[in-house]
Amino acid sequence: MTVREAFHRCMRFEPTDRVPNFELGYWGQTVERWISEGMPPEEADRGGFHGHEYFGIDPRPCLWVNFGPMPPLGGDVIEETERYVVFTDGDGVLHKALKEGTVRGTRLSMDQYISFAVSTIEDFERIKPHFDPNTPGRRPGNLAQVAAEHANRDYPLCAVPNAAFGLYSHLRRFMGTENLSYAWYDQPRLVHEMLDFFTDFAIETLRPCLQAVPCDYFNFFEDFAYKNGPLFSPAVFREFLMPRYKRMVEFLAQHGIDIIWFDTDGNVDVLLPLLVEVGVTCLWPLECAADNDPREMRKRMGHSLVLSGGIDKRALFGEREQIRAELEAKIPPLLEDGGYIPTIDHAIPPEVPYDNWLYYLELKAEMIGAEPPVPCRGRC
Repeated sequence: MTVREAFHRCMRFEPTDRVPNFELGYWGQTVERWISEGMPPEEADRGGFHGHEYFGIDPRPCLWVNFGPMPPLGGDVIEETERYVVFTDGDGVLHKALKEGTVRGTRLSMDQYISFAVSTIEDFERIKPHFDPNTPGRRPGNLAQVAAEHANRDYPLCAVPNAAFGLYSHLRRFMGTENLSYAWYDQPRLVHEMLDFFTDFAIETLRPCLQAVPCDYFNFFEDFAYKNGPLFSPAVFREFLMPRYKRMVEFLAQHGIDIIWFDTDGNVDVLLPLLVEVGVTCLWPLECAADNDPREMRKRMGHSLVLSGGIDKRALFGEREQIRAELEAKIPPLLEDGGYIPTIDHAIPPEVPYDNWLYYLELKAEMIGAEPPVPCRGRC
């Protein structure tokens, strides 16, 4: 059975002789630690999200589409010292970022976000021209060639890059979390206008791609929750987000995509019925530090949601017994019920030793019917 066949059967709670072996990726600091502990340096830049044969991780590539402003709204360094840098990024956000500890593009701490591109309707009107769906370079130029490259694939193909597009995340991207949290109430007209605009923009950007290249699934990137719940109320979800999600899901269905993944950190328990109502079919990565337990979620939601993730990264910090206990408690019962792809509940942090990572991969491969990772064959 191919990875693509296993993916589709898993997404429909159908029996399968294996489930896909996916992971999110790793921090830059994690990669440096693993190299110092025996990981071959040539494997360092192969990533963990799009497939990594050395670790036995299956591929799940995406269509290349740029949903950002073109041309960029910023990109200038304002101030730089030995310790920090102040700069504007392509989204027009003014950052102050610590340089200390940055490895392979991964910072050890969140940047300080000083200002954002949009705070008024006038600001939004100013940036609209940067979101023309037909700007050269926004999507592949030769879609017929892309379609031919993926025509006989044995892997699932996502219609968008990871972390590329979401309704909430696009608002936050140009307004900031705090400003958006006020705007639901203080500037509803602006929020409605932005949501309608970005929904239209996403649909028209994707339309030629999906007409040319059949895809297996779509992923909304949102990250709109924290440990204790979402960053807005169910009422806000219903008024502002629900109509636009439904419109996008209907558009995707018209192009043969009925598998809708939803990527968010934090605890969205109160929103689960609403996510199902708008057409979400798979929730991930089920962050355990936010009290997400895939077993409890399955009891509550039944087969209305496929689940992916939910293996507590913190179990990999310590002894092998902890790793085995975490996997044995969650993977077998959820696999028996179907509709579950086990992965670590986020990118792998540097607290995870290389040997623990390999042991986790070996155990998981055994449980899901996958080939063990290359470094474990004959020695783990």
